[in-house]
Amino acid sequence: MKIHIVTTGGTIEKVYSESSGQVENVAQKIDRYLQSLRLPGVQVEITPLLNKDSLLMTDADRDLIFAVVQAKLVDGPVIVTHGTDTMVETGRLLKQKLTTPAHTVILTGAMSPLGFEHSDGLQNLTESLLATRILGPGVWIVIHNEVHDVDRVRKDRPNARFVPLKADAD
Repeated sequence: MKIHIVTTGGTIEKVYSESSGQVENVAQKIDRYLQSLRLPGVQVEITPLLNKDSLLMTDADRDLIFAVVQAKLVDGPVIVTHGTDTMVETGRLLKQKLTTPAHTVILTGAMSPLGFEHSDGLQNLTESLLATRILGPGVWIVIHNEVHDVDRVRKDRPNARFVPLKADAD
């Protein structure tokens, strides 16, 4: 089975910069963490696309993500690593434009960077890899041991998690 991972930056890939004293998007690092996973029968293809905080993403960035995801869906499911602040917006755009996707599209990210103590990044990435095998075609957010339809979720910033939309909020 072939799974595409399209990296766009976000907290999951941030690193501490000694020169600035800040946590920044510098370079794609998902591949280093994938090497530690046992994925028999799975071929993972990583496409580094963007390397930015999702709060800085533009409509042009989202259009680029759509174009790449659409092209990759031809031969397998796609996981998009993305900053959590605007993950829902990108997911909704993908769902709107990918009217009948042939495979599963999953957006995932992290509240704490890969490699940091207590990071949720590897858990979310591993769960996303599994979810490509069990979810049907569509656009989903997989994070913190939960699967969300992009049209029925929001980020709860104070509690650093994603929560379902209430029925009366639709």
